[in-house]
Amino acid sequence: MTVVKADNVVKDYGLSGQVVHALRGVNLEFSAGEFAAIAGPSGSGKSTFLHLTGCLDTLTGGTMMVGGKDTGEMSRTELALLRRHNIGFIFQAYNLIPVLSVMENVSFPLTLLGLGKKEIRDRSMRFICDVGLEGMENRRPKEMSGGQQQRVAIARALVKKPALVLADEPTANLDSKTGREILELMLALNRSEDTTFIFSTHDDMVMDYARRVVHIRDGLVDTDEVKG
Repeated sequence: MTVVKADNVVKDYGLSGQVVHALRGVNLEFSAGEFAAIAGPSGSGKSTFLHLTGCLDTLTGGTMMVGGKDTGEMSRTELALLRRHNIGFIFQAYNLIPVLSVMENVSFPLTLLGLGKKEIRDRSMRFICDVGLEGMENRRPKEMSGGQQQRVAIARALVKKPALVLADEPTANLDSKTGREILELMLALNRSEDTTFIFSTHDDMVMDYARRVVHIRDGLVDTDEVKG
């Protein structure tokens, strides 16, 4: 099943009176259960592609289909609902809510879905355990290491059981040992949940773990390698 399909996707930005062509006509397709990396140097367009896929930005041209829906034809409310129900996000800066505990951060997406209190707590606890943070439910982000905070972010992204998880440079602020542990964790969850993971990265370690690596250069797909 196709989860993401980009057809001649173009994205331009205005910057200091200049037009920046971030994406120049990208064609890509991702299927359910993929563990894929979009790689390239800074300014290549990889993060822009992720933001368009996650409905955090709008297209200049082309078509982006996410979960079979044309995002260019959707209203802001419809895009928000698509993100809320179908897409999980993991960022390099973790983006946890500092005043909330681990349990509260992880369960927050479920409260937006209107689930019952018991289901919210049970599902949140399951994913907290899955990411190895059992016993830390009441800690605040400032009481945790970077690797532990990223584990919270992973649990938060997966707790609503999205079809798609987008991870923007998820290992950038981690040392190599912790980064490897985080990637092992995401790969295990990818296999157990059959969730599609798409990373943007310039980290060789992420590319080593990915089963497919798409290289973007100057806003265009350069190479697309599926590993055996």
